[in-house]
Amino acid sequence: MTRRSLLSAALAAGASVATASAANAPKLKLRYGPHAGMFKNSAGEDLVDQINFAADQGFTAWEDNRAPRREAAEQQRMGDALRKRDMLMGVFVSFGDFSKNDFVSRSDKEYRDYVQGEMRKAVEVAKRVGAKWTTVVPNSVNQKLDPGYQTANCITNLKAMCEICEPAGLVMVLEPLNWYTNHPGLFLRSVPQAYAICKGVGSPSCKILNDLYHQQIDIGNLIPNLEMAWDETPYIQVGDNPGRKEPTTGEINYKNIFKWLHEKGYDGVVGMEHGNFYPGKEGEQKLIAAYREVDSY
Repeated sequence: MTRRSLLSAALAAGASVATASAANAPKLKLRYGPHAGMFKNSAGEDLVDQINFAADQGFTAWEDNRAPRREAAEQQRMGDALRKRDMLMGVFVSFGDFSKNDFVSRSDKEYRDYVQGEMRKAVEVAKRVGAKWTTVVPNSVNQKLDPGYQTANCITNLKAMCEICEPAGLVMVLEPLNWYTNHPGLFLRSVPQAYAICKGVGSPSCKILNDLYHQQIDIGNLIPNLEMAWDETPYIQVGDNPGRKEPTTGEINYKNIFKWLHEKGYDGVVGMEHGNFYPGKEGEQKLIAAYREVDSY
């Protein structure tokens, strides 16, 4: 065998070992959920290939905000792939129009019928993709209406939506979004505010999505607010700040937070609601390494 042949054989063997290692990566402690496109450089554009790649790296959950915009057949295909790989489907966005304040300005029957119709659509999407949770954002604030009346309208509309969600077992998770960096003018901006609303609604189908990136910007105090709102918080999302990229690229001590969640017995999804700090395949490998690091408590 020539030196070139030996070198080629060694490289092929190394590639085979690396592939086998990646395909058998140990599962991460928490159910971190990548989203569509996060691993496209490594897995390609096909959604199921991306899901399989994520599963091979040890991820056990998935998110797809855009699921309702996909064809029904593609939704079903995604759900089937997740079930096959024993991955937990996280949220998709079913309601939220940042250009309107009608959700907190109206609660008449016509409007309640409208929001119930949106939830009926969400229930059908959830069945296909295998989702238990769906993200709801109560639109923008009304600068001409007292906050108390806006909160009352919000609660009334959410109660109407729960009439559709409860029988289907679908949980709306309200997402507070920060004003200072990304979404100025939205009605719901903090976990304490969302907590009060959920208590007002009083339904197992109306809970909180605590996106720690948004909360770090708007109010901080992350672990104490997680603790105080724990009974209404079945869903977590993450992104480091500043930048909204993977953990280890900003100021948030995610290793401590994930250790706290693990000790709390949290078994829901930790949605990876952020971009990739580094580009290309190398960046995707660095992202995976970052999650291995913060999961190593």
